[in-house]
Amino acid sequence: MLFLLISCFPFILLFSKSFLKPLPTWKNTMGAFSNLWFCEEFLKFLDSWFRKGRNAISYLNLPLMKKPVKSKLENVVEKEEEISLLELPDLTLECIFERLPPNGLCSMAAVCSSLREKCKSDHLWEKHMKEKWGALIGSAAYREWQCYIASRNNVFLLENSRKKKDLLGKFSEIRQLLWNRSKGNEDNSKVRSSSAMSSIMDWYLSLESGKFWFSAQVFNREVQNGHVGFTLSCYDAEVSYDCNTNTFRARYPTQGRRIVEENIEWNRLRAPTVDTPPYVLHISDCLNDLKPDDHFEIQWRKSKEFPYGWWYGVVGHLESCNGNELNCHCHSSDTVLLEFKQYTPGSRWRQIVINRKEHREVGNEADGFYGGIRKLYSDKEISLWKSLWPSSTLE
Repeated sequence: MLFLLISCFPFILLFSKSFLKPLPTWKNTMGAFSNLWFCEEFLKFLDSWFRKGRNAISYLNLPLMKKPVKSKLENVVEKEEEISLLELPDLTLECIFERLPPNGLCSMAAVCSSLREKCKSDHLWEKHMKEKWGALIGSAAYREWQCYIASRNNVFLLENSRKKKDLLGKFSEIRQLLWNRSKGNEDNSKVRSSSAMSSIMDWYLSLESGKFWFSAQVFNREVQNGHVGFTLSCYDAEVSYDCNTNTFRARYPTQGRRIVEENIEWNRLRAPTVDTPPYVLHISDCLNDLKPDDHFEIQWRKSKEFPYGWWYGVVGHLESCNGNELNCHCHSSDTVLLEFKQYTPGSRWRQIVINRKEHREVGNEADGFYGGIRKLYSDKEISLWKSLWPSSTLE
């Protein structure tokens, strides 16, 4: 209200002076009339203005006029604070990527070519590879992966050479190159050649997708399908992962046909403990160290046409020994008694005696053939075998 009065004061003063100024007689009448009319209209205007009250004056309220200015300043500050992920220092990006899970790294790699190269770095995937696949991937699986990569690269080179000979292939490559450049992408040949290269990320994703079959060993093969004869055994197989069920498929090499087993849990798998192929006799280097109550694995196969499997057992006391540890001399004997206590006493599979000095494959077509032996020194390995012990003894 005060602001309004101050703003109207010069007009009031002007017109008040006009009232005091003398005018001619004929002008006095007309001037008085016009002044009275103006004053009346001006008072009406003031009355209507005051009735509007705060609504009219609110438009002149200065604090309210500051709001849009303030919001504009906030927008400017927000725009200045927006920082792109690519503008972060490399060390900061590395710290972020090291905390991402595998699916997070894959999502980041799909953003742009720059992040793809950073997220494919081997040192980021070594940790994930070791955590999930370290206990299952051995030297044999690594060699198979290298062969898999080499064969894939050979296929890539053959496709390129075939396309170069094909005139239509040349035109398609040129068209694809122009398309990539128009989209701001890298050269197609560079992208494809980089995808053909080996990396730990490629290996991890190939394992996760189940495309890559690798060598492993399966405990108690086909026991869940009713084949109890394989209890406490471990056989070589080619396995692949099923991410939908978090289990594995296994293909067993057998004579004439290939057997496939599904839904194998993680605790039934291990990496091959030795580099001996399943059809080759393992050279035993622990025979002189075997003594009663030692745990071991021994190769066994039904016939010479079948692959070996590894079977769990415990070294027992010879018949000439009374079993007393103080008077036991079994460790100095040339023969060793191997016991398989999962079978009932008197079973033909219960025990076998081998020569410590000249051990070779022994057996026959009726009882099978026993091969190389490896002594178990690790408590973890022994505990794993015991966890697979059958609920009842076998015949």
